[in-house]
Amino acid sequence: MSAQAPLVMALDGPGAAPGVVGGKGASLARLARAGFRVPPGFHVTTSAYLDFIDLGGLREPVLTAVAAVDVSDAATFDAAAARIGELFAAQPMPAPTAAAIAGAYACLGDDMPVAVRSSATAEDLTGMSAAGQHDTYLNIRGEAAVLDAVKRCWASLWSARAIGYRARRGVEPGEVSIAVVVQQLVPAEAAGVMFTIDPVSGAREVVISANWGLGESVVGGDVTPDAAVVDRASGTLVSYQVGSKETMTVADGTATRVTGTPAGLRSAAVLSPSQAGELALVGLAVEKLYGEPVDVEWALAAGELSVVQARPITAPASRPAAGPGEQWNDSLAGDYLWSNGNLGEALPDVMTPATWSFVRLLMTRMTFPPSLPGYRGYGRIGGRFYANVSMSISLEALVGISARRFVTLFGPVLGKLPAVQDIPRPRLPRWKATGLTVVATAAMLRRVHASRKRMPEFFADAPSRCERLRAEIEQATDATVLASLWPEKIRPLVVEACDTLTAAVLHGTTLVSGPGKLAKLVGEADSALLLSGRPSEGTPLASLGPVIGLARLARGEIDRDTFARQYGHRSSHEIELSVPRPAEDPAWIDAQLAAVGDTAPDAPDAPDAPDVDALLASQEAARAAARERLARRDPKKAATARKLIARWAPLARDREAARSEVARSVWVTRTWVRRAGELTGHGDDLFFLELPETFDLLRGDPAPLAKVPARRASYETYQALPPYPALIRGRFDPIRWAADPNRRTDYYDERAQTAKPDDTITGFPGAAGVVEGIARVLRTPEDATQLRDGDILVTVVTNIGWTPIFPRAAAVVTDVGAPLSHAAIVARELGIPAVVGCGNATMLLHSGDRVRVDGSNGTVEVLHQA
Repeated sequence: MSAQAPLVMALDGPGAAPGVVGGKGASLARLARAGFRVPPGFHVTTSAYLDFIDLGGLREPVLTAVAAVDVSDAATFDAAAARIGELFAAQPMPAPTAAAIAGAYACLGDDMPVAVRSSATAEDLTGMSAAGQHDTYLNIRGEAAVLDAVKRCWASLWSARAIGYRARRGVEPGEVSIAVVVQQLVPAEAAGVMFTIDPVSGAREVVISANWGLGESVVGGDVTPDAAVVDRASGTLVSYQVGSKETMTVADGTATRVTGTPAGLRSAAVLSPSQAGELALVGLAVEKLYGEPVDVEWALAAGELSVVQARPITAPASRPAAGPGEQWNDSLAGDYLWSNGNLGEALPDVMTPATWSFVRLLMTRMTFPPSLPGYRGYGRIGGRFYANVSMSISLEALVGISARRFVTLFGPVLGKLPAVQDIPRPRLPRWKATGLTVVATAAMLRRVHASRKRMPEFFADAPSRCERLRAEIEQATDATVLASLWPEKIRPLVVEACDTLTAAVLHGTTLVSGPGKLAKLVGEADSALLLSGRPSEGTPLASLGPVIGLARLARGEIDRDTFARQYGHRSSHEIELSVPRPAEDPAWIDAQLAAVGDTAPDAPDAPDAPDVDALLASQEAARAAARERLARRDPKKAATARKLIARWAPLARDREAARSEVARSVWVTRTWVRRAGELTGHGDDLFFLELPETFDLLRGDPAPLAKVPARRASYETYQALPPYPALIRGRFDPIRWAADPNRRTDYYDERAQTAKPDDTITGFPGAAGVVEGIARVLRTPEDATQLRDGDILVTVVTNIGWTPIFPRAAAVVTDVGAPLSHAAIVARELGIPAVVGCGNATMLLHSGDRVRVDGSNGTVEVLHQA
C-alpha cells in the first residue's frame, strides 16, 4: 500500500477498494454510491492498521505466533490468539491515526452512538464470506470508546476463530490486513438477515429472518426468528412462519444487552406482507448490483429500511461446480438415507432446471412436516428426485411421530426401507426447529382444511381453466405480458393444484394406513380385492382413466378430441417440463391404440389378452364373492371392513384426481416456458433456466442465459447414466457408480464395499394372485411392442404412461414401488398379480426367463433362465 494512503476515508469514497477498506467496507461503499440507504459513517483504512503494527514493531511477532499454528490442533489457535492479543493491548495507537479517527467521529454528531465493525481484506468475498470471524461493537459512544473499539477490531483479525478459518482455507497470514467501518447506529425496531436465494438448497426464493430490536440476535443465531419466504418474480409472500423470538437485543447506555421479548411481541409477526415484499425488492436490487445472489443484513427504524451489510452468498456445500457443468447432488451434504419411492414414480427422469424449480414449488406446499429453511426432506441426486428419509424422520419427531411410527405410516408410500435402527438421523437444534415446525405445520393444516372444502369446485373447474390459460399463453405476443401471466395466473393455478393434492394425501392417515388395517382384518388377497373397484360415485380412479378411455374410443363411445382433452396431459414423463405432452403429438392416439393391440407375437402358451372391460368385470365378480364370503364367515368383520373401505375409497379417488390436475398444471407451465422460448428466440434453452429466471428474462434481464451451457452439459451427463439405486445412503457419485461393473441397483451404502446382492426377489404384495410366465424386462413404456400377450412385465418403475399396456401383462414386477404406488393400484383394479418395490428385479431377471409371481406374498421365483 502507498504510504500516502489516507488513514480515514468517507464511507462512499471513490477509493474505497477492498485492499484499502476491507471486503465489508468496500461493499458498503458500493451500496452507498449506488444510492441504497446505508447508515452514514467512515472507514478506518488498512493503512491505519499497518501503521499500528509496523510502527509498533508487531509484524514479525504476529507472524511468528501464527507460524506455530497446527491446523489439526485447535489449542494452537488459542495460544497464538492469546499471544497476539497481549501484544496489541500493550501497543498504543499512533497519534496521527487517533486524531484522524476522532475528527471523523466528531463529524457524525455530538456523542453519536455508532456501530464499529471489522472489515478484513479476506472477507465478504465470493466463495469466502468469513462471516462472524471478526468483531463488531454496537452502541459505542464517545471518542475514547470509539478508539478502543477500533483497536479491538484490529486485534480480532488474529482471534482463534479467524486464524483457524484462514488456515483451513490456505490463506497466507502475511496476505491479510484489516480496516474498520464506523457508522451511525440504526435504532432498529426490527432487524435481521435476508438471502436472495435459499442458502442451503439454492432455491430461487428470497428468504428473510426477522426479530424485534437490533439484528445481532438473528445474525448470531441466538433466537428463533420469524421466517419469511418471498417469491422473486412477483414479490408476493410465499410463506411466513412466526418464530418464538424468546429474546431481543436492545441498545442500553453505552452498550447493548439481551432482554426477554415482551409477551405480546413474541407471537406477533415482525413484518407485514408488504414489508417483506419491500425487503425482497431491496435484496434483489442489491443482487442486481453485485451480479450474484447476496446475503443482506437490514434494519427497520421509523418505517425506513436501511442496509447495514451485504455480501455474496457462499455457494452451498451440496452444490459445487463439477467439471463442464453443475453437480446436482444433495447426497454430498452428509450421511443421510435417500429413497426414490413415492414422487420418484412420477419423476423417473433426470430433471431439467425448469422442472426442478417446479418440483421445489410443489414440495414447499406438500411435504409433511413442512420443510424448514436448512432442513429439507427431499433433494436431487444426479439430477433425479429423492426423498431424504433421514431428515424426514427427524422432522417428524418434532411433531411427536417416532421413527418406528414413521416407517409404519410412510412405508406404504416410500417403499422398502432398512430397519429403523439402521437409518441415520440428523440431530436438529430442537428448540429452534420445533418452534418453526409447529408454526409451519399449523399453517399447512389450515391450508389442507381450506383445500378440502374447495376440492369439488377445483376438480370441476380445473380442466377448462387450464385449457383457457394455455390458449391465452399461446396468444401472447409481448414478452412483458407473457411474464405477467406467471405471478398473476399460472403460479396461483400451480399452488392451488399442489394444495389440493396435499389435502387429498394428508386428510388423516386412512389413505396410507387403511390397506394395512384391512389386510390384518381379512387377509392380503381379500384386502386387495375389496380395495379395488370404482368408488360409489361411479368414477374410475384417474390412473385407470387412459386405458378405460382407449377402450371407449375403440368402441366409438367417445371421439378423439374428447379422449385428448381428458387424457392428453398424462404420460410417463408428465412432470418433466421439457417433454412434449401426448396431446401435442398428432400420432399419439394411433400409437396408444397400437400399444394395446397385438403388436408382438403371443407367447407360445399364453392366452389372448382380455380387454379391459373383461378384466374389470372379472374383478367385480371376484370382489362380490369376497364380500359374500366375508359376510358369511364373520358379519362383524364384514361391517368393520365396509366402514374402512367407505373411508378409504373417496380418499384414494381424490388423491388420483389431484395428481391428474397437478399434471395438467405442468402442461400449462410447459406451455408458458415454450412460448417464452419462442418470443425471446432462445427456444428450448429456457428449460435449462429455473422458472423465476425465465420470468426475469421476459422482463429484460438476459443474465440467466449465461448458465445454460453448464446446465445443459450436466443434464446430458446425468441423462446418459442408468437409473440409480432405489435407496442411497451417504455421499453418492452417480458417474463412478455407473462405471462400476459390480454396481447394485437396489441399494448403495457409502460406508460398505460393493457386495453381491441377495439372489432372492421379494417386494411388497401389490396385487394378489399367483401366475407363471415369461419375463419381459422393459425400460420405458415406448418399449411396449416387445411385450407379448401373457408376458410378465418387469421394469424399474411404472406410472400412468404405462397404464394402457397393463391389460396385456399376466403380472407386473417393479424395482421401485409400494402398496400405494401406480403399479399396485392399477394391478389391483385389473386383477393382475403384482410384486412392487423389489429393488433388484431388473438386475436379476432377464427377458425370456420363466418366473412365478406370487402377488399375495410379494415373491418372484425364477423357474428357468433364458
